[in-house]
Amino acid sequence: MATRICVLGDVHGNELALEAALMAIAPERPDLIVVTGDLVLHGPRPAAVVRRIRELEQTGGAIVVQGNTDIAVADLDFSAAFPWLEEVSPQDRSAAEWAHDALADDELDWLRRLPAERRVHLGKHMVLVCHASPGSQTSGLPADLDPSVTVERVTRTDARVIACGHTHATDVRELGRKLICNPGSCGYSFDGDPGAGWAMLSMDGTEPRAELFRASYDAQLVATELSERGLPGDVYRAATVRTGRSIR
Repeated sequence: MATRICVLGDVHGNELALEAALMAIAPERPDLIVVTGDLVLHGPRPAAVVRRIRELEQTGGAIVVQGNTDIAVADLDFSAAFPWLEEVSPQDRSAAEWAHDALADDELDWLRRLPAERRVHLGKHMVLVCHASPGSQTSGLPADLDPSVTVERVTRTDARVIACGHTHATDVRELGRKLICNPGSCGYSFDGDPGAGWAMLSMDGTEPRAELFRASYDAQLVATELSERGLPGDVYRAATVRTGRSIR
């Protein structure tokens, strides 16, 4: 019998997108759901997203790891969350502070306690669940990354499969004996498709495989909610949600 692991992440406070993805996943009855971090920053409903993912963790055994923007929201440590920036914009600071204030103390503590990585098994193969890349919450695996850098990053683990996010763009590729599975963003896509991204890892033979999916939801409704929130930069966040492209 096949072993199947559902992968999603980069929800970014978008409750409607998360619910759409989970509704699409439910009939598939995966053995496990893993969530690759970046749960709350930018979107209009961070607390609702945390409650829903904690429910998945507590009742369904979901595995959740911490993303870099979860550090920004939980502890307002912007240098740790965005080390590639010389200066974090006031727009990003205000969004992180707003999300921080929207979460209860126990929800902030839960974000802080999330691990950076987890390891699970898909049949006989190890799967590393991380946010950006093995050993890093901030150094991702974009498709256009220099090949030598990509090899250096993926060989930091013995895992056969790397389930990750961070880039907000879908990516399934074999790199030697490594399978990279990035479902794209569930709630804040940058690859031109505003649908809620998720992926299914399966093992029904000798080698793992990954399939990518998108769940439709009312992105315009979320964009309107963001626009009405009125934080600096919300007009751009709304446009990003609506179009599925990074707009600043």
